[in-house]
Amino acid sequence: MYLVPGTKDCVPGTRYEKTYMISKASAKYIRISTRKTRKVMDLVRGMPVIKAEALLNNLSKRPCLYIKRVLSAAMYSADKRFHIPASSLYISLIKADGGPLIKRFRAASMGRATEILHRTTHIILELDKIKVPEKKLVVDTEKLEKKTTKNKAKSPAVTAQAEHKEPKHKVKTKEK
Repeated sequence: MYLVPGTKDCVPGTRYEKTYMISKASAKYIRISTRKTRKVMDLVRGMPVIKAEALLNNLSKRPCLYIKRVLSAAMYSADKRFHIPASSLYISLIKADGGPLIKRFRAASMGRATEILHRTTHIILELDKIKVPEKKLVVDTEKLEKKTTKNKAKSPAVTAQAEHKEPKHKVKTKEK
């Protein structure tokens, strides 16, 4: 069931709230275990794209190769569709689901055969725009009124005397 934002069924702040991603990319039937892939994914989940890419370039794990490919495809998609640079994107969702098992047999002792399971993985990655909090300017009107009334209350003679005050520290000069 598809929930439309703003309706009675889709309440903001709940799990039913629909979130829209900027771009999505996936890779399917990759010949690697999902457990190995998830260990690398945990490192980059929620990171900005630039930092995640730098981390994946410097990590010597086999799943990095596949995750980098999916990440670059998602970045290309975001740039092509919405003209959003990679510097303003972060990884909002990254997950590895198990794909089909490739089954093989190996000879075992006493004439038996044991099963070998080659696992496959489906990688799904979504990018979203980094939300920059807007700074709200709060102007306290009471403080402004007090400042303006204080400035108006001073007479011009008092302000002229305040400007021509002698300095507190006098410089001593030698007399001959």
